[in-house]
Amino acid sequence: MFTLSTTAINEQLKAQLADARAGALVTFEGWVRNHNEGQDVVLLEYEAMQSLAEKEAEKIIAEAKEKFSIYNAICVHRVGPLQIGELAVWVGVTAAHRGAAFDASRYIIDEIKTRLPIWKKEHYKNGTSGWVNCQCQHAMVTHE
Repeated sequence: MFTLSTTAINEQLKAQLADARAGALVTFEGWVRNHNEGQDVVLLEYEAMQSLAEKEAEKIIAEAKEKFSIYNAICVHRVGPLQIGELAVWVGVTAAHRGAAFDASRYIIDEIKTRLPIWKKEHYKNGTSGWVNCQCQHAMVTHE
């Protein structure tokens, strides 16, 4: 399950992953930090192409389930303005064993960051701002 959220990420998400078969739960939290590449960051803004992001994220989660034999996975990514210290992205994965849960969690966050049309704008202490890491590599499918 993937969701884009304009509100704070609910830290109770792991309860949705409860599964008596699972021997492992791995979570990843991505926080807004106060610096990037030598700049003092004061605010982030995320924008996304919602329908495409949601479709592609569901594909990524399905791929993780197939590749790593996990039971379930949830990912939530914020959009809109975020303050320093806020949770920007959360991934949770359950599996029978920790190795699969760790591997799937890393796969999901890495693919989310690479393939989803989500863009990040940083606002700096000196009053300037700029878009960073704007390189969505969504696979284009052509129909002939």
